[in-house]
Amino acid sequence: MDTIESIHYARAELFGARPSGRRGYVYRLVRMVRSLASRIGNLLDRRRSRLALLEMTDDQLKDIGISRCDAHREGLRPFWD
Repeated sequence: MDTIESIHYARAELFGARPSGRRGYVYRLVRMVRSLASRIGNLLDRRRSRLALLEMTDDQLKDIGISRCDAHREGLRPFWD
């Protein structure tokens, strides 16, 4: 990569402009993969917290203001919901 291309690419990143051509395709692909990974991470976190509700004792649920019935209902929801 020559100096002019480096400056152009750095400026595009600095000001939020997307590179064009092959770099633009790679840029969009990387953003899509990051977005997908973030979404999957959020879904897994949600599922873990719902499963944690199912494992809590009645005293623990009372401390956070949730009934056993509510915890059971929330714990059985699908991760995408």
